[in-house]
Amino acid sequence: MTERAFPEGFLWGVATSSFQIEGATQADGRGESIWDRFCATPGKIEDGSDGTQACDHYRRWQQDVDLIASMGAGVYRFSVAWPRVIPAGVGAVNAAGLDFYDRLVDALLARGVRPFVTLYHWDLPQPLQEQGGWTARSTVEAFVRYADAVTRRLGDRVKDWTTHNEPWCAAVLGHARGEHAPGLRDWSAALRAAHHLLLSHGQAVPVIRANAPGARVGIVLNPVPGYAASPSEADQEALRSFDGEFNRWYLDPLYGRGYPEDMVTEYRGAGHWSDFCQPGDLEQIAVATDYLGVNYYSRGLIRSAAVPEEQNAPRTIPDPPASARTDMGWEVFPEGLRVLLGRIARDYAPAGLYVTENGAAYAHGPDAAGVVDDEPRRAYLESHLGACLGAIGDGVPLRGYFAWSLLDNFEWAFGYRKRFGLVHVDYETQQRTIKASGHWYAAVARANALVGAGR
Repeated sequence: MTERAFPEGFLWGVATSSFQIEGATQADGRGESIWDRFCATPGKIEDGSDGTQACDHYRRWQQDVDLIASMGAGVYRFSVAWPRVIPAGVGAVNAAGLDFYDRLVDALLARGVRPFVTLYHWDLPQPLQEQGGWTARSTVEAFVRYADAVTRRLGDRVKDWTTHNEPWCAAVLGHARGEHAPGLRDWSAALRAAHHLLLSHGQAVPVIRANAPGARVGIVLNPVPGYAASPSEADQEALRSFDGEFNRWYLDPLYGRGYPEDMVTEYRGAGHWSDFCQPGDLEQIAVATDYLGVNYYSRGLIRSAAVPEEQNAPRTIPDPPASARTDMGWEVFPEGLRVLLGRIARDYAPAGLYVTENGAAYAHGPDAAGVVDDEPRRAYLESHLGACLGAIGDGVPLRGYFAWSLLDNFEWAFGYRKRFGLVHVDYETQQRTIKASGHWYAAVARANALVGAGR
């Protein structure tokens, strides 16, 4: 057995999001979200499912709080459903919706679990979408009012706040690729949406601070370390563009650099750029924050599509075999996490960093004895926690780690076919079973150390 300790005070958490676990989509005055509408559109969800029931967390939240506490997680990262709090997106606050999160926060605190709240994890109220959604500047003001309502109610107890989860996904998957709600395929719309997401973050931060004295406020991105498949000029150019789209387009403005000029030129040349950035916007986006959350699952292996394959240089990094991929088809590449954290710390110097999501989809279920032996997930977590230790040793100010996810849940456009949970959920009975990876992670969290190999 080997033991590698994390710094004193390192946070150990588990993470979820509202639409993926809550269900009860029409209960107690909740309004329709863009994901409710997207799920109801034929062909959008791989298995034809929706979030109507999900993990039934809205009704089983007390059981889930007990589960979190039993697993040794000191912090629970969850999101508030905007349509549950302000069903129309603007206007009257739904008291029953805020009451739910009020009870949840109190129960977590009573069990010694620190709430780490995300205000927006993609479930925009549908009425706002009908007025333009994130492509409309008016949604910025609506988000700030929503953030104000939530933090006024919970800010006396919740001291860790995230404005947005993965604006790249909300903007690009939702507006350019059509893979997520609202299902648009318009790059110009995606750039406007990205800008308004970032601007709403910048405008909401001072409101959160006013309502939650002493709060720690940040944003969560999903930056992806890119690796060119060969040293060819074409692959290097493709890598530059990939890095600009995924990483620098969000990191640069958040840290006071404005939008990267090479990408502005690229988008302008493609006809995607419009005058969505008004005077003063970039200063607001670059508001001081207390941390940056990093969601990491894999690297990007970049091969140019601008030249025919036979005319490009031979690959020096081959495509990984199926055995090195998760059920999502993503390569298991823990080294990328250490490299990514080091780059962000070096280039942007955030006040603090958290790994706010990290995990793997594997389909293991209970055996005859009711045991879920998901060794590949445990090994994935161990290798990535090792990368976190390496980054800390490199001087990265990494303050905590959140495993994705607490529960198997609704995995967006894949429906219920991909299981990321440390806890197995039987969707027919809603029975929860802690997987072997969950037991191992609990032991690591309690020890504040990477202990052995769990076997």
